[in-house]
Amino acid sequence: MKPQDILKPGRHFMMGDEAIAYGALYAGCKYFGGYPITPQSEIAETLSRELPKVGGFYVQMEDELASIASVIGASWTGMKAMTATSGPGFSLMQENLGYAIHTETPLVLVNVMRTGPSTGQATKGEQGDVQQARWGTHGAGHNIIALAPSSVQECFEMTVRAFNLAETYRTPVIVLADGVIGHAWEKLIVPTEIELIERKIAKKGQKNLFGDPDVAPMPVFGQGLYAHVTGSTHRHDGMRDVTSKKVHENLVKGYYEKINSHREEIAKYTEFYTDKPEILVISYGVSARPSLKAVRKAREDGINVGLLKLNTIWPFPREAVKRIASKGDQCKVLVVEMNLGQIRREIERYLPKVEGLHKIGGGIAFTSREIYERIENVAK
Repeated sequence: MKPQDILKPGRHFMMGDEAIAYGALYAGCKYFGGYPITPQSEIAETLSRELPKVGGFYVQMEDELASIASVIGASWTGMKAMTATSGPGFSLMQENLGYAIHTETPLVLVNVMRTGPSTGQATKGEQGDVQQARWGTHGAGHNIIALAPSSVQECFEMTVRAFNLAETYRTPVIVLADGVIGHAWEKLIVPTEIELIERKIAKKGQKNLFGDPDVAPMPVFGQGLYAHVTGSTHRHDGMRDVTSKKVHENLVKGYYEKINSHREEIAKYTEFYTDKPEILVISYGVSARPSLKAVRKAREDGINVGLLKLNTIWPFPREAVKRIASKGDQCKVLVVEMNLGQIRREIERYLPKVEGLHKIGGGIAFTSREIYERIENVAK
């Protein structure tokens, strides 16, 4: 059975978590290893029902540590593989996320963000794991790709894109959804044609298998290829070398640069009314929706304001932010997010005059009125 036989192309009505699950099916996912946790459990529930129908495997593991470990193993057999979690589970996955980065293992990790720290408000959405996605695992030079859907439609589309990016760059990719979008019910239009990227597999005798900034082919298991896979520092052929400074530096710089050198291709964003704005609102995920409504109302009232919606959080689209802000004369920047300023702090590295509108707790998204009033205040 094909994914199109399970969810036919066309118009549907579903929640964001379900759209993520069906996006994974359409992307060619064949393995899901996970553990139930609110508010992502509907992803696991949907895939437990649908994944076996397309010849895939659903395994509920004993915890989140085992979940991502099993996904890494599945990926090394050549399967497109995914896990999903939230809050505390994302924290537990950080060590093996680093292992996946270091071994250049393509996988998709969906984090449906909820309030924290610790157990927090388990059923309430938030955008609190943005910096954790970038820096949560230890190490001096890792890089990461993280996408932020703001609608049910984008939950589907960005999950497909996450798999394509994981296969293209041989790296873990994070989908940073949130509990509000994950449990929102909206229209989803499934396209008839979807572009899929398949993995580049190593050939027998090939030695350059790790640390290549041009992305080395993957010596997957079960095809007669020799492969040594380790979380220790290793040479291009995969063999351990835990003493050489040069080997470690070349390895880390290799998998850092394969993302950094393609930043412009990876980092996607959407501009609204950004021709010489006096105020630039920057937002992402669920917070971008009321931000756009507030910006349109403010423009109707004569305020020269634009919106930059971040579809990719990491790698951060710094050049786009600087370029758009420089269009206006002494442009002021307002960052709208459901945390205490995690992306605002990133933008402050590049721009002066950055203000933040923050909201945490309760799982209640911004209203357009709240954002509009802050735009009015900034404009004074």
